[in-house]
Amino acid sequence: MKSDFKFSNLLGTVYRQGNVIFNENGTHLLSPVGNRISVFDLINNKSFTFEYEHRKNISAFDLNQQGTLLLSVDEDGRAILVNYKSRNVLHHFNFREKCLSVKFSPDGKLFALATGRFIQIWKTPNATEDRQFAPFVRHRIQAGHFEDITSITWSYDSRFIVSSSKDLTARLWSVYSEDKELAATTFAGHRDNVLGAFFTADQEKIYTVSKDGALFIWEYSSLEEDQDDEDEEIDLSKYSWRIAEKHFFFQNQAKVKCVTFHPGSNLLVVGFSNGEFRLYDLPSFTLVQQLSMGQNAVNTVSINNTGEWLAFGSSALGQLLVYEWQSESYILKQQGHFDSLNGLTYSPDGARVVTAANDGKIKVWDVVSGFCLATFSEHTSSVTAVQFAKRGQVLFSSSLDGTVRAWDLIRFRNFRTFTSTQRIPFNCLAVDPSGEVVCAGSSDSFEIHVWSVQTGQLLDSLDGHEGPVSCLAFSQENSVLASASWDKTIRIWSIFSRSQQVEPIEVFSDVLALTIRPDGKSVAVSTLKGQITIFDIESGQQTGNIDCRKDILAGRHMEDRFTAKNSERSKYFTTISYSFDGLAIVAGGNNNSICLYDIPNEVLLRRFIVSKNMTLNGTMELLNSGRMTEAGALDLIDMDGDESDLEDRIDKTLPGSRAGGDLSTRRVRPEIRVTSIQFSPTASAFAAASTEGILLYSVDETIMFDPFDLDVDVTPQSTIEALNEKEYLNALVMAFRLNESYLINRVYESIPISEIQLVSSLLPVVYLPRLLQFIGEFSIDSQHFEFNLLWIKALLSSHGTYMKSHKHMFSTATRSIQRFLGRIAKDAVNTSTNNKYSYNFLMSTNGSIDGISDEEMMVNDSESSDEEMEQEDDDDEEGWEGFDSKVTNLPLQDEESDDDEILLD
Repeated sequence: MKSDFKFSNLLGTVYRQGNVIFNENGTHLLSPVGNRISVFDLINNKSFTFEYEHRKNISAFDLNQQGTLLLSVDEDGRAILVNYKSRNVLHHFNFREKCLSVKFSPDGKLFALATGRFIQIWKTPNATEDRQFAPFVRHRIQAGHFEDITSITWSYDSRFIVSSSKDLTARLWSVYSEDKELAATTFAGHRDNVLGAFFTADQEKIYTVSKDGALFIWEYSSLEEDQDDEDEEIDLSKYSWRIAEKHFFFQNQAKVKCVTFHPGSNLLVVGFSNGEFRLYDLPSFTLVQQLSMGQNAVNTVSINNTGEWLAFGSSALGQLLVYEWQSESYILKQQGHFDSLNGLTYSPDGARVVTAANDGKIKVWDVVSGFCLATFSEHTSSVTAVQFAKRGQVLFSSSLDGTVRAWDLIRFRNFRTFTSTQRIPFNCLAVDPSGEVVCAGSSDSFEIHVWSVQTGQLLDSLDGHEGPVSCLAFSQENSVLASASWDKTIRIWSIFSRSQQVEPIEVFSDVLALTIRPDGKSVAVSTLKGQITIFDIESGQQTGNIDCRKDILAGRHMEDRFTAKNSERSKYFTTISYSFDGLAIVAGGNNNSICLYDIPNEVLLRRFIVSKNMTLNGTMELLNSGRMTEAGALDLIDMDGDESDLEDRIDKTLPGSRAGGDLSTRRVRPEIRVTSIQFSPTASAFAAASTEGILLYSVDETIMFDPFDLDVDVTPQSTIEALNEKEYLNALVMAFRLNESYLINRVYESIPISEIQLVSSLLPVVYLPRLLQFIGEFSIDSQHFEFNLLWIKALLSSHGTYMKSHKHMFSTATRSIQRFLGRIAKDAVNTSTNNKYSYNFLMSTNGSIDGISDEEMMVNDSESSDEEMEQEDDDDEEGWEGFDSKVTNLPLQDEESDDDEILLD
C-alpha cells in the first residue's frame, strides 16, 4: 500500500469571496475558494487548485500581464507570491493591514495595494536582478482618502492610478514624481460610496460609478474656448477634470455591488445586489443586455482581454458564471453546495464523485475537470448518504424526508423511490453489490429496511438491534450486511439466507462509523472512545485495535480559553474507509486530521491537515491571551459596528446555523470537520468531504522512481538498442523494469500494429497489470484510438483467463481502461455510426471502381460498415462484463432549477 498521497485538487467549491480574474490569454479563470485559489481551464475542460494555503480567507489577488507572478493577500494582510507557471511559492510577506484590492501595473514593474485609506506602491521582484535581502521594496505611499479604498485602476502607460473610496470621492495619483502636477485631482460629486473608477483607452476620460447607481463621465478640458492657433503651446494650468455627463441606472431598491470596464470595446458591466447584471456601451450609455444569475448579490465581475467573456461570482451560494455576451451563451455555470456536506461516494470507474448535503441536493462531480455534471434536487430534506451499485451507473441516496431514491446516471433521472410503512428519516444506506437489494437504517427506528430495486417493494425489516441503527455496509464479495447501532453492538446479516438468526458482536462503546474489508473477511468500526477496532466476520473475534486519540489534532475554538493540547473535543473519527487491498484504513472526523493507518502493524502511516484556515473553528492550536478579553475573543467582537454597510450587517439566516461565516451572536462560527471519506476504486486516490469542500489526495506516480526487477544490463541505452533491432518484447519488458514514463511511451508507440498480437501473447503475466494500467492512463489523452483498442483487445484475448482468476491484481488497470472506453472510445464509435451515410456518399462521388457501380458500392460499404459495427459491439460486450454500452453526452454546466434561472430582457 502506497502512503505518499498528496493534495491534488479541491472540488465542490468554486467561489467564496474576493475578486475573480482571467489569465493573459483569457482561457483560464482564477477564483478564490476560501484560503486557496482554483484555476479553471475553460478550453480544455480541466481545473486545479494551488496547494499552498493562507492563514485566512483570500480578500484580493492579481496575476501580472506576463502571466508569471501571482500575488494573493488574505484578510489580515498576509501576502504570498507564487510562480504561476511552476506553482511554487516564492515569498511570504505581511503588509499588516487589511487589503481590499491589489493590482499589477500593465508593464509588470510595480504593483499597488489598497490598504485601508492608503495606496501602497511596491516594486515587483525581478529574477534578473541580483538577489536581495528583501524581495519586496516599497516605492511610495499615497494618502488622501478619508475612508477605505474600494478599488484601484492603473493607466495603460503605468504612470497613473485612479482610486475610488467610501468617502464618496475618487482620486488620481501619479506613480512618478515628474507627473505629480498632472495627477493632483479629486473627483467629488457622488452621493454614495464610489465602487469603481476607470480610464478610457485613450486616457482622455475617466468613468466613476457609485453604489447608488450613478455614472459620472469626467473629461480633461479647459474653461476657455479652444485657441485657434494650433501651434501655440497649450497652457496646462487652465485645464482640469470636469464632469461631462451624468447617467443613472435606476435599479429600484437594488444597490450596485461590483463594476468593471473594458476599454477596448467600451463595455461597462455592472452587478447589483438583487442578482441582476447589465451591460452598457459607453460613452453613449446604451443598454446592451440585462440578465440575472439568481436572487443573491453579484459580488465580483471580470472581463477577459478580448472582451468576449464575462465572469461573475456570488458568495452567498458560491456561484461562478462565465458568460459570452455576444452569442448570449454560457461557457461555465457552476455552483457548490450552500450547506454542509453529509456524504460522498466514488463511481465504480473512479471518474466521478457524488456528494450529498444538508441543502437537499445531490451533485455529480467529474474528477478530471472538477466541474459539476448534474444536480438532483428531488429530495425535500437533508440527504444523509449516497452510494453506487457495484456495476452500471445506478446511484442510491437516503434522506431525512423518509425516502430512498435510485438515480440513473445515464439519463440523469430518478427512476425509483423507496419508502417504509411509516414516515421515518433515514440516516444510513447500503447497497448490495449485485444492485438487487438496497437497505437503509433510521435513528427513529430499531429496524433495518430492505427493498427490492427491481420492484420497489419493501421486502423485509430486520429486527434485532435494541437501539437506533447508525451504520450500514455491504461486503463487495459475498453480499454480507454489517450494521452498527447505539446499543453498542455490531450485527452481521446474511440477506439471502433463509435464517435471519445473528449473534451480536459487543463493542463496549458507541459505534460512529463502520466499514467492511473489500474481500468481506473483516469489519472495522470507529468508536466514541477514539478507537478503531477490527473484527473477524466469520468468528466474531477481535483481530486488531488502533488507539487514535494521540494522532488526532482536535484544534481549539475561538472562544476556548485553553490550548488544543488540553482539549478533549472530537478525539474520535466519524468516518472510516478500507483501502482496496485491505491493508490500510483512512479516517476522518469532526477535527482537523485525516489519518492513514497500516492495519497489519496498527501504526499511523500519514496524517493530513484538513485546513490551515483560521477563520474556521478547530484549526488553531495555541492560545493567544492577547486576543482574549472580558467580553470573549477579540475576533468574535464586531469592531466595525455602524461603519459597515447595512446590507452586510443584516442576518437573514436561522439561529444556530453552522454553515456561515457571519460572526454575529446569532450564528456559530463554521467548524472544520470531515463528514465522509472514501478510497477511489483505482486505489491511487481518496476523497474527503470537508467544510472546505471535496479534498482529493492522490499518489503522483510521474515523479516516483519505482524500478521493477532491475538488472545491471537494463539501461535506457540497451532498451533503445533492442527497439532499433526490432526486439519489441525485450524492449517493452526493459522499459517497464526501468519504469521511466518517456521510455515506455517511446517503446509502446514504436511497436507496429502487425506485432501487437504476438507481443501480447508472449508478454510475461508479471508485467500485464503495469501494461494495462499504462494503456488506461495513456489512452485518455492519446489521439490513436484504434491503436490503443487493438492493444486492449490483444491483451484481453491472450490473458483473459488469467485475469479472471486474479481479479484483485487487475482491478485498478481494468477500471482505467473502462474509464477510457466510457469517456472516449464509445464516443468515437458513436461518431462513426452517425456519419456512416455521409461516408458512403463521399465514397460514391468517386465514381465506379473496377466496374462496380455506385449503387453496388454504397450497398457493399453499408453492409460491411454495419457488420463491423455489430462485431465491435459484440467484442465490447464479451470483453467487459456488466459494462453499459450506452453513451452519455455529459453536460459541462451545472443545471440548477431555481438559483440559476436566467432572465432575458
